[in-house]
Formats: sequence, C-alpha cells, structure tokens
Amino acid sequence: MICRLCPRNCGAERTETAGGGVCAMPSLPVVARAMLHRWEEPCLVGEHGAGTVFFSGCNLRCCFCQNGPISREGFGKTVSVERLRQIFRELVDQGAACLDLVTPTHFAPAVIAALGEEDWGVPVVWNCGGYEKVETLRALEGKVQVYLPDLKYAISEKAKAYSGAEDYFAVATAAIEEMFRQTGPYQMENGRLKRGVLIRHLLLPGEMENTRQVIDWVTATFRPGDVLFSLMSQYTPQPGAQGNLRRHVTKGEYRAAVSYLENCGITDGFTQERTSAREEYTPEFDLRGV
Repeated sequence: MICRLCPRNCGAERTETAGGGVCAMPSLPVVARAMLHRWEEPCLVGEHGAGTVFFSGCNLRCCFCQNGPISREGFGKTVSVERLRQIFRELVDQGAACLDLVTPTHFAPAVIAALGEEDWGVPVVWNCGGYEKVETLRALEGKVQVYLPDLKYAISEKAKAYSGAEDYFAVATAAIEEMFRQTGPYQMENGRLKRGVLIRHLLLPGEMENTRQVIDWVTATFRPGDVLFSLMSQYTPQPGAQGNLRRHVTKGEYRAAVSYLENCGITDGFTQERTSAREEYTPEFDLRGV
C-alpha cells in the first residue's frame, strides 16, 4: 500500500512485511501486548479491566512517550487480520469491559477488517494520540463506539518541539469534531461509557499555558454533557529529557490545572492523581496475549 492514512501524508510504501514512513510499520498489525488493563479511566475498566491491545509504531514522535519500546523502537509481533480478530474475542471472553485499541491509526484497514460486522457486546474504543485524518476516521463510523483521543497541544511551537507535528492542534481539533459527529453526546450506563468522546490531556511540567488553551478550546467547542475530559498527571521523565521535561509535574502545577478546569465549568470527566506518575503503571511489553 502507498500510505496516506494519517496527517503525515508521507506516501510511504508499506507491505505486509516491510515498514515505511513515520510509523515505520508494515501494513499488517504489529502488536506488543494484549491484556485486561486496569489503569484506564474508571468508565472504561469495569470489573475486570479494559481489553487493551497495544499496537506498535506511531505517527507522532513524542519525546516524552512512556511507551518508547513500542512506539519508537517498534518492538512487537506481526499478526494476521484473523489472529487480531481472535485476540479481540479472547479479551471479550475474559470479561473485558471494552476493546481498547491503543495507537491503531496506521493499521486502520486491518483493524476495520478484524472488527468486521460483528457486535462485540462491548464498546470498541479508538485510543489515539489525536493526530488523526478525518477521512480515515470516517471509515471507522459504525465500528467504533468510543473515541479516546489525546489533545496534547494547543500551542504549535510546543507540538513541533515535543512531537514533530507543528500542525497538531488544527489536525487534532478537526479530528475530535469528526469523532463527536459520529458518536454524539456521551452515553453512560451503570458507570460505564457506552458511546461518546473522552478527550485526554497530559499535563506537562512547565506548560500550564498550553493546558489552559486546550481547556479553553474544549469549553468553547462543546456544551456540558457533550464530551468527557480527562486531565492526566502521569508525566514521567524519560531518558534524555531536557529542560522542564526532566522533572515531574509539581503539586502547584497540578492544583492550578485542576482549578482552571473547574473554573471553566468542565465537570464531566476525570482528574488523575499525581501518584499515577509511576513507572510501574506502564505495562510490560512482552507479547503476552499476542
């Protein structure tokens, strides 16, 4: 395939066995771990955990990524569409509250084929970095019930410096609006998210203005009851980090972000405790479940 699935539009040639482009992945899915994951938002976890599939590769290059071995280094195992479908079924049979597909964008055609026309009995969650192409999202309509995008940046300079994507804000906001068009206002049932958009934002050390502008956009774009918002504080310094990224988020920064969120009237969602910034909350990528 000549790939134009994501906003990079790199036109790389990707075959079933050879990777290319920014994601550096083949066209068949590469998976690093499949598991019942308990560290997603409570509305996705349920009693046993989210049925999470961690795909390898990424169309972003975030210098602070906690999943570096799979997102940047490409660790994982190539699986067929048939095997991917089996993995989905195995997770559902284990009692998964949802099918949580992490960083699936560059494998969209294969994921769509694996999902098929089946009613999986649980929501399918598109868990992504927010850097999505609207045309690709439209191909998912009817197959994805919950969109879980990041909205990492509102400031272009930060997006370019930290993720190599200067156009991130314009692209991500258009993508989120398309996601909302597909799902409509979020729907909860017995504390579980059945349909809708849950926007995540990772608070970065020293970048409070970026967080304010992200919250401002959400407030200006959506009405109460439209979307959920998750303020994440799990930033963990990675090897080679520079400047403010060498440290954790401070108590003061976290309190300021929570206060701003509340003052803007966003009450539908979650705030993550600072204690979540622990390395042990990052799964071990060892091909289990693959």
